Amino acid sequence: MIQLSYTFAVNFAGMQKINTIGIISKPKIAKAGEIISALLAWLDERNIQYCCDQQTAEYVGLEAFFTRDELPEGIDFVIVLGGDGTLLSAARLIGGRDIPLFAVNLGHLGFLTTIRLEDLYPELERALRGEHRIGHRRMVECELIRKDETIASYSALNDVVITKTELARMIDLDTHVDAHFVAAYKADGLIISTPTGSTAYSLSAGGPVIFPSVGAFCITPICPHMLTNRPVIVPDTSVIQVFNHGEEGSYLTIDGQVGEPLRSGDRIVCRSSSKTIQLIRPPKMLFFDVLREKLKWGER
Repeated sequence: MIQLSYTFAVNFAGMQKINTIGIISKPKIAKAGEIISALLAWLDERNIQYCCDQQTAEYVGLEAFFTRDELPEGIDFVIVLGGDGTLLSAARLIGGRDIPLFAVNLGHLGFLTTIRLEDLYPELERALRGEHRIGHRRMVECELIRKDETIASYSALNDVVITKTELARMIDLDTHVDAHFVAAYKADGLIISTPTGSTAYSLSAGGPVIFPSVGAFCITPICPHMLTNRPVIVPDTSVIQVFNHGEEGSYLTIDGQVGEPLRSGDRIVCRSSSKTIQLIRPPKMLFFDVLREKLKWGER
């Protein structure tokens, strides 16, 4: 990415006082009403105002709520209740703003949502005292260009993915890094991943785990026709261009959540974003700790 895709630890010393907290929740959380009711009572006791998204409000029967687009205005801090998917959605919403994300894992695997529910209040207390670590994760910008006109722009925290949509049909993707032609991939698809996204779809497709502070993108083909096509890591100062030469039947997906169909001749351009997210990290949960816990790597 144009500047380093980085993560480092800082505390909240000197950070502005937290007056208003936004709360974003995943749908269909077991016992969500109980969890959120207790959280709101805890915030009320400390005279901290809160703004809830619609899903959070529905869990506890609040009539007042904010749309996701409205939520970032006027808040100092965001609590995300859910899994990595909920965090990715919040990251695209908050990205580029000076608003830390406090992600509580109510999902399954949770590479990014590393705060456990049982640690919610101790970690919140630590954050309010200014004693927390923040990991800064840079995002990737994606432009969809059709007939020399940019028809869509997206920001992603994890990845930009081009996949087939038809049964048993590969797609043709010519890929360039800066002025260099890389390969004409004939595959089920292609993943352009940030270091943050290296433990997501790219990992499942055979890509490497990339330490978050490494300034890189990973280009990972999905089930390529040529078995010699392997994942390639390139500097995050690079501009990656992918030309879709197939007929109808391919799709652009951002962080596995948003996107649109592609046409033959479309060009997808990916480059480093100026946007970062501030991800609050538990003090004793470093990157390799997360890998050992989530991937079941052996302990010594």
